[in-house]
Amino acid sequence: MTSPEMNHAAAFDHDVVVVGGGPAGCAAGVFTARYGLDTVVFDRGRSSIQRCAYLENYLGFPAGIDIETLYGLIHDHAGQAGCEIVTDLVESLERSEDHQGFRVRTQEGDRVTARRVIAATRYDGEYMRGLDDETAMFETFEYDGEEREHFDKSYAERDGTTPVDGLFVASPYGETGYQASMAAGRGTRVGITVVEAVRRARGYPDPIANYYDWMRRRVELDDERGDREQLGERFDERLPDDHDLEAARLAELREREIDRRLGTYLSADEIERRTERGQKRLLEHVDDDLIRQAAREMEGE
Repeated sequence: MTSPEMNHAAAFDHDVVVVGGGPAGCAAGVFTARYGLDTVVFDRGRSSIQRCAYLENYLGFPAGIDIETLYGLIHDHAGQAGCEIVTDLVESLERSEDHQGFRVRTQEGDRVTARRVIAATRYDGEYMRGLDDETAMFETFEYDGEEREHFDKSYAERDGTTPVDGLFVASPYGETGYQASMAAGRGTRVGITVVEAVRRARGYPDPIANYYDWMRRRVELDDERGDREQLGERFDERLPDDHDLEAARLAELREREIDRRLGTYLSADEIERRTERGQKRLLEHVDDDLIRQAAREMEGE
């Protein structure tokens, strides 16, 4: 049995459209794409991080990192996860006729549809105007004697959800602050929120809809944890008594969760392979002359 959400998703060009390809947008896209959601990231707006001269506080880069290299890395990561990166500016969002998704129009004239949208741009949010007629999405303020409007930073909940079904906000507003690393964390939180919303729409009851994405060593997988029957029993223990899943659909979800959990464990050989692959991928973003210089210095030693 296929859920109505999965049947309806086929009517859209994408499962998720992310507006903004900075740290917040790409972080969100990495999580939605890794879950298997068709994700496209539009990026050609006024990204706040591009106004920085140099980043010296982004964790993992002891000597700092220039913006061009960081942008290359985060876009490479999003692409590797499965995101499509499109260099275009989103000009407007509209609800579909049945209010089950969105129509996205870009500056270049492209029109695509998506079941869900993640807004990850810090500036104005004008492209979202008109999506919500009942709740104030924009607030009025006075500037230089004139009355103006801007996107209400408190419109979205802390997890990124909004009063508009399917619209999520990952922009680094309010408590998130304006540091690049905080923006990436915000995007991660919202990406997980979207995945969990999809899981609930596909029939996962709330206690099982929660999602995590990390890999563990296979040596930590003892016989009990690795037994499908035991994992199935754990799944059943978390089921609420009042769930309304049909037997066939319940069995399908149970098997999927067992496969997902078993797939998070890596053998020693696989860890070594991925470690080498990851370091080689980083080299693609390092200047070739610097690599040659480092090689000569190592030979001299």
